[in-house]
Amino acid sequence: MTNERIALPQLLEKGSDADLLREMIGYVAQRLMEADVGGLVGAGHGERSETRENWRNGYREREWHTRGGTVPLRIPKLRRGSYFPGFLEPRRSSEKALAAVVQEAYVQGISTRSVDDLVKALGMTGISKSQVSRLCEEIDERVGAFLNRPLEGDWPYLWIDATYVKVRDAGRIVSVATIIAVAVNTEGRREVLGMATGPSEAEPFWTGFLRSLMRRGLRGVKLVISDAHEGLKAAVAKVLKASWQRCRVHFLRNALAYANKGQRQMVFAMINTIFAQETAELAHAQWRVVSDQLREKFARLAAMMDAAEHEVLTFMDFPKEHRVKIHSTNVLERLNGEIKRRSDVVGIFPNENAVRRLVGALLMEQSDEYAIQKRYMSLESLAGMSENPAIRLPAAPALA
Repeated sequence: MTNERIALPQLLEKGSDADLLREMIGYVAQRLMEADVGGLVGAGHGERSETRENWRNGYREREWHTRGGTVPLRIPKLRRGSYFPGFLEPRRSSEKALAAVVQEAYVQGISTRSVDDLVKALGMTGISKSQVSRLCEEIDERVGAFLNRPLEGDWPYLWIDATYVKVRDAGRIVSVATIIAVAVNTEGRREVLGMATGPSEAEPFWTGFLRSLMRRGLRGVKLVISDAHEGLKAAVAKVLKASWQRCRVHFLRNALAYANKGQRQMVFAMINTIFAQETAELAHAQWRVVSDQLREKFARLAAMMDAAEHEVLTFMDFPKEHRVKIHSTNVLERLNGEIKRRSDVVGIFPNENAVRRLVGALLMEQSDEYAIQKRYMSLESLAGMSENPAIRLPAAPALA
């Protein structure tokens, strides 16, 4: 039976910190592989089990080159099929970008304590500025090509959202807006169109971003979905001349803030009756009924609803099949969550280029995922959305 415990005194007797780090990496990697193979086989090492689906078949030796040094591994073999641990696969672009940003912060001496701890755990203390520079250049070239690629065809729906990250600027720590744009084309496919960073969400910032997308070929936008950014709303009207949908989810959160905890469920249910309507006319009529019903007890909420009616119900003017996907920015939630998770690891970015490097690499991977997923919207439902509809010719008759 494999010993599942590690003797800490034996590790501490190793000759150097590097030896200790390699030993720990090797031990953890071996335990991960044994547990992984145990799940595939249906039984632990040396265990008898009626649910067994396969058998172990020895090991093969493999050297794993890490930043902590070369770690010898014994990779389990299976009698049927093969096994290869996921952590030995080539690192994804986003993981390389994360490593590059962490290293850049470290060599510039401006990282947080959490980043210092991560650097030491990965054995990266010996990294040089020239090595970081080469790694950053490699990633920046790929990210730049992706973010500046030409955009072809029509893009009827465009989702835009902003998140904030911390960046060091001239000795100060500032909050920088990072905006992301995702769109669906007339083939029903989603793509990440671009990103930008800036000091604020003022109208000139949004206008510049939208114009940069237009220069790359963005066209045919019918609806832009976002949170309530006044600067973006003005930029959409000026640059794209498209309709604007205020994110329904964010609106509901804002609305519920006007009610106390015990009343929120009732208010939520009343507002949701609006969105259950079949047509735009019925939805607008129900909106006014609900706002009037709430006015006596929730005057401020009713006033907010009066002002937000048309921007929250814009999606009702579009095909019914699309409404569930265009009433909010939920399409961006997972992506924003991943950006937030990686940003928390970095803590404070050394500069805006580092933000672009890490976020851009994540966007590249997300776009690759979109490419292999099924269509986000059907071709039939999008048939009338294009300003340049495809012309389908009848099939040629068969030759006699």
